[in-house]
Amino acid sequence: MREASTKLMVELEPDSNVTDLLMDQAARNGSHPLYSCKAPNGWTDIPAQKFLHDVSALAKGLIAGGLEPGDTVAVMSATRYEWTLVDFAIWFAGGVTVPIYETSSPSQVEWILHDAGARRVFAEDRGKVAMIARVLETSDRLRDRLVSVVRMDYDAEAPDLASLAAAGMGVTDAELERHRTAAGLDDVASLVYTSGTTGHPKGCEITHGNFALVAANVEAFLPELLKQENARTLMFLPLAHVLARAVQVVCLHAGATLGHVASPAALVEDLATFKPTFLLAVPRIFEKVRASASHKATMSGKSRIFGAASATAIRFSIEQDNAARGQGSGPGLALRMQHALFDRLVYPKLRQVFGGRLSYMVSGASPLAPEDAHFFRGMGIPVLEGYGLTETTAPCTANTPHRTRVGTVGVPLPGTTIRVAEDGEVLVKGIGVFKGYHANPAANEEAFVDGFFRTGDVGELDADGFLKITGRKKDILVTAGGKNVAPGPLEEKIRAHQLVGHAVVVGDGRPFIAALVSLDPSGLENWCSENKVPALSIGEAVTDARVRAAVQAAVDHANTMVSKAESIRNFTILPTEFTEASGHLTPSLKLKRAVVVREFEAEIAGLYG
Repeated sequence: MREASTKLMVELEPDSNVTDLLMDQAARNGSHPLYSCKAPNGWTDIPAQKFLHDVSALAKGLIAGGLEPGDTVAVMSATRYEWTLVDFAIWFAGGVTVPIYETSSPSQVEWILHDAGARRVFAEDRGKVAMIARVLETSDRLRDRLVSVVRMDYDAEAPDLASLAAAGMGVTDAELERHRTAAGLDDVASLVYTSGTTGHPKGCEITHGNFALVAANVEAFLPELLKQENARTLMFLPLAHVLARAVQVVCLHAGATLGHVASPAALVEDLATFKPTFLLAVPRIFEKVRASASHKATMSGKSRIFGAASATAIRFSIEQDNAARGQGSGPGLALRMQHALFDRLVYPKLRQVFGGRLSYMVSGASPLAPEDAHFFRGMGIPVLEGYGLTETTAPCTANTPHRTRVGTVGVPLPGTTIRVAEDGEVLVKGIGVFKGYHANPAANEEAFVDGFFRTGDVGELDADGFLKITGRKKDILVTAGGKNVAPGPLEEKIRAHQLVGHAVVVGDGRPFIAALVSLDPSGLENWCSENKVPALSIGEAVTDARVRAAVQAAVDHANTMVSKAESIRNFTILPTEFTEASGHLTPSLKLKRAVVVREFEAEIAGLYG
């Protein structure tokens, strides 16, 4: 058993809560832009004092409507400024925010409203209001419950935020302050439901202390990101995800300006105009950006120079990483000269894709391929990989600018202890660990051991306290021959090919390891144009011998990492793209392995026919 911890850097008063972070910011500098909203003529800044005024007005409206401290209020919306506004208004009124993913099914919405006991819902637009109305009408558990629904997009045809604020004009500042200060660090601030693949989602009780202590200590832990001059970032991850919520509180505490993007599809355009100084993303975004740059270079006849620049960036970063591990002196003179040349000719164009001011990127939610991390670091934008779960208020470990080890998820955050049990399971104790599962004592008993939260992930701690995640405990495959196989590394290597959207390694109880492969539509389009192959649809590509040969090469490359007993002997290409809408990915773009294996049971059986 190995253990690593980092001392708490910032403490807070026990009777304080998340709302005090906003009060402090407004008192220090009321004109400082905490947020920036996209408008037809560019981005419009929202100063701290303006945000505080609007939050207070909405909170008074909730109080006028009968909200009492501790009441739950649901929010169903895509990522947008109003999500953040409503979140803080609920907290100012003393309420508990219950996020609902905008892509949730009616049955999921019904369960969350029932389990959380929410009597108020903020819904983004007409469509979501109508969906919630149908849920309320058809649910036996909710039909008789009085639930008020407020639209968030300022439509005069339904109750909206402006109407809610107007309804609270009679509430005094003293009454608002009573509600705002009702909660302390140990009280629940949010019920965040896990996107479980089986059974009902469980509500994680995230406290004011979880959010506020994580925010204060992350700022102290990563000042290079958060305290740089005019620090600003774009949020495009769903705010129903606890990682996005935690980051928005981190930014508030640090005074970093936050902009909102409703969908990753609009990200590239917004990066150019917003010009963030740091960015949080998931690995799939890094893969897409790198693949797009490679394709553009190929189509413009510059594939050789791009290939050389990429290889140089990766080698340069690897040598830096080796030096940090005490395994060398860093890049040699020849490599430094080559890197300097490409830093004039190639890398600035890549950095410009992110707006030209980006100094760091943070990767989370799923494993980042080391080659991608080395590529971006080598071309001038270090990627700091971190790790966490809903139950840890997301970040519990991270790499830092001065303590980075590519291939790991970093060291424990301040106030956090990481322990690796005898069976390899990663255990966490600290400021971000949630209070427990809502109204679920059986789950709570199973989730904790010796005061540590059992993550279900398998990992390793090195002598310097860096954590490496090697897989999910439940995902480990045991072949009929008794060989234990972790599917993650194989899947990650196959997914690096531009044709591949996702790979799912199977073989539990089977005679050998095999894989299901889904294609990436944009990757397929680029591959066809680069290889002078007539455009293929996903359905056509599944049976195309050239596509299969390319995927076979990716599988062969992945197999070089493992023994013969662990290697993939067969695979099939599915005519299905894995997306959140298809139900195969979570909102943070993680694979729902159990769903895929269940849905494609016949295809898996065919692999062993």
